[in-house]
Amino acid sequence: MTVTLGTAVPVGPPPARTGSVHSWDVSTGVDGPGTRFVVFLAGCPLTCLYCHNPDTWRMLDGTRTGVDAVVAEATRHAAFIHAAGGGATLTGGEPLLQPAFCTALFERFKHQLGLHTALDTSGFLGARADDRLLADVDLVLLDIKSWDRDLYLRLTGQHLGPTLDFARRLADLGKEVWVRFVLVPGLTDGPANVEGVAQFAASLGNVSRVDVLPFHTLGAAKYRARGSRFPLEGTPSPSAEQLEAARSVFAGHGLLTV
Repeated sequence: MTVTLGTAVPVGPPPARTGSVHSWDVSTGVDGPGTRFVVFLAGCPLTCLYCHNPDTWRMLDGTRTGVDAVVAEATRHAAFIHAAGGGATLTGGEPLLQPAFCTALFERFKHQLGLHTALDTSGFLGARADDRLLADVDLVLLDIKSWDRDLYLRLTGQHLGPTLDFARRLADLGKEVWVRFVLVPGLTDGPANVEGVAQFAASLGNVSRVDVLPFHTLGAAKYRARGSRFPLEGTPSPSAEQLEAARSVFAGHGLLTV
């Protein structure tokens, strides 16, 4: 490539103008701090047994949507979001399946609308998040689904290593992280498994909060609508005592838990 003096050289690929969007919503308290404009992107490389959004698994499950259209919708809510101390979150599916589209949206959310930004990801595709993308991300909601590698493979159909690598990279960058851990009775609630996630999260130094989320079956109807069976049908939600026991493990490592 020939570079003319005085010409800026772009870092990474140019942002995408369109992406596959499943839906968007405005929520409070579950997708980052404050009231959030939440964009659900379509497509995911994982096949989590407890996934409650099977309707976001394929890119074809979404609608091809322009960056301008998404930003226009966010603009409608921006004044309220600012007043409520919130921001914008990209989730899915798995947002990093569409990294150029994420880059474009985060840049516009951050610099045009002045919104706090959050990326909700499994981290499996963390290598696709280049420095340009992460520069406009204020917070990463990182799902660490299991510390036991065999269990992680069974739960998701993929390997744990890329998620841990991404977590360490975020720590090196000093990027704020909320760890998310779904407590599934009989699967992820083993003492060694919870302890492993807690030790790792505490070792990073950039984890400001851990959300211990109770497994639920609210997405079961979506599986039936697709003509399939919910993989964890019959698995109970954890009790209040089980949730508190798991949270106490994370708290014991000095981590704020919710």
